[in-house]
Amino acid sequence: MSVPVSQMWTISKYVMSQRIQGKKKYPLVLMLEPLFRCNLNCVGCGKIQYASDILRKELSIEDCLNAAKECGAPVVSIAGGEPLLHPQIEKILEGLVAQKKYIYLCTNAILLEEKLANLKPSKYLSLSIHLDGLEEQHDAIVGRKGIYQKAISAIKAALKAGFRVTTNTTFFNTADPQKAREFFDMAMGLGVEGMMISPGYNYTKASAQEKFLERKQTINLFRKILYNGNKNWVFNQSPMFLEFLAGVHDFECTPWGTVTYNILGWQSPCYLLEKGYKKSFKSLMEETPWEQYGRKSGNPECAECMMHCGYEPTAVQETFCTCKGFSSTVVATLGKIHIPPPEEM
Repeated sequence: MSVPVSQMWTISKYVMSQRIQGKKKYPLVLMLEPLFRCNLNCVGCGKIQYASDILRKELSIEDCLNAAKECGAPVVSIAGGEPLLHPQIEKILEGLVAQKKYIYLCTNAILLEEKLANLKPSKYLSLSIHLDGLEEQHDAIVGRKGIYQKAISAIKAALKAGFRVTTNTTFFNTADPQKAREFFDMAMGLGVEGMMISPGYNYTKASAQEKFLERKQTINLFRKILYNGNKNWVFNQSPMFLEFLAGVHDFECTPWGTVTYNILGWQSPCYLLEKGYKKSFKSLMEETPWEQYGRKSGNPECAECMMHCGYEPTAVQETFCTCKGFSSTVVATLGKIHIPPPEEM
């Protein structure tokens, strides 16, 4: 796996310390959205559908750094909107690095090349480039031609400048498994550190509701994509999460595993569902009716979801807190992940 040893060690220490303290609910990742503005209108996202007065708002440097301290999660994923549109994004990154948070800056890369000179490479910072497939597929999803080539150019420039670079890909029901495999080959050929993948979820504000996957579709799609995969593919994710996507594990969602803080406050209950906002992280954790969310709760809004924000934390918990999970992860890391054959070859 491509996650640096120092990052894995930090996360494992954090998880074990929470267990020793008897805490059952704690976040692994802070999803930080410093603004909702974006320079694209992707089919799977609806952030720019907010009213213009909301789109003009942005978090301050202090807001961002305080949120990271308040929740204590070792990993911060900076999303949006397009975070590179924030006029103080460089200072936000510097502050988070000073806190020794492992940061994934999620960007469509349109502005990345012109911003690189103002950013500093660090073992704590990974540039997570949004690429939803090869050129035709990606440009269709983001709704503009030429964005794929812009992202490829930015990846090459970032790698040359010494940055950690990963790709971030969301799959919809229009995905071609063979094209996805070709995309993986292409991405690894660029020299990226690893790839992050996840099925899309029917985010209510997204423009293309018909493109989202149901659970059975997700499992068979990822079996088709990952079965007998190239040994050179490297994923910046838990092996158990990848196996979960292929139906190997029957995990339950950990909705508090990825907490979201944005211009509206602490979003309850999770990054995907917007049921209200809390003024503090403490209020989010103590006042959210967590039992009402997750597939086993019977909540229809959670029934088909297999997104990384809820299930990657579950996989990490299994890895570090159960003997079975730890041994499965070791086997997958030293050998290869276990992916059953798809229903249709």
